[in-house]
Amino acid sequence: MSDSTVAQRAPQQEKAVGLSGSTLKLIAIVTMFIDHLGVVAFETQISNYMVPYYIMRLIGRLAFPIFCFLLVEGFFHTRDVKKYALRLLVFAFISEIPFDLAFNRQMFYWRHQNVFFTLFIGLLVIALLDHTKHVFHGFLQFVVEIIVLVAGILLGQFLYTDYGAVGVLAIVFLYMFRQYKSNALAMGISVIWLSAMNIIESPALIDILLVKFYNGKRGLNLKYVFYAFYPAHLLLLYLFFHFILKTV
Repeated sequence: MSDSTVAQRAPQQEKAVGLSGSTLKLIAIVTMFIDHLGVVAFETQISNYMVPYYIMRLIGRLAFPIFCFLLVEGFFHTRDVKKYALRLLVFAFISEIPFDLAFNRQMFYWRHQNVFFTLFIGLLVIALLDHTKHVFHGFLQFVVEIIVLVAGILLGQFLYTDYGAVGVLAIVFLYMFRQYKSNALAMGISVIWLSAMNIIESPALIDILLVKFYNGKRGLNLKYVFYAFYPAHLLLLYLFFHFILKTV
């Protein structure tokens, strides 16, 4: 075997090692679906289905931190942050009625907004924090960063977005600790924060191991899979259990 053949094969072998971004996204989508299936199917009858309900909810805890991690990765790799943010906002509004139907059984429920709004606010916060580094310096930079952070926290909390202020801060922690070149550290800080705020989030500690094996590659082009899947699966779950099984 010639040296050139070995050299050509080496990158292919390296590419196969670890988990790609698309693999992490699929894991998050599947665990999210299990979580939402548990809520829609069993929450109104939790006394009869307590074990499957809590098992499915615990599995679902893996999803949100992975989506936050991929959001931060997307921020650092996107060519246009404005388009990225606009896409999140558009799908936040598209998803709101399916979200309210699935979880609150009404078309509009203003006290709980879907996770796209959390991701959108988180992206705005980290984009502004990143921008301040190039505009302000010293104490003024610190003051502006605090203002941006507090504004993002309040926005997430008072808009009642999924995970609220806690979720926005989880995204910020992933952004802040990414500079240490350790995905596991960044995810660890974020998940520990989520778990400290609500112990039910502790199964997401598994995500630390998953991102430790993240290879930094996009993998399959699943750019719009999550965007489309999120409102679609919520609407289908509602229709299936409300109109076919008539359990919600």
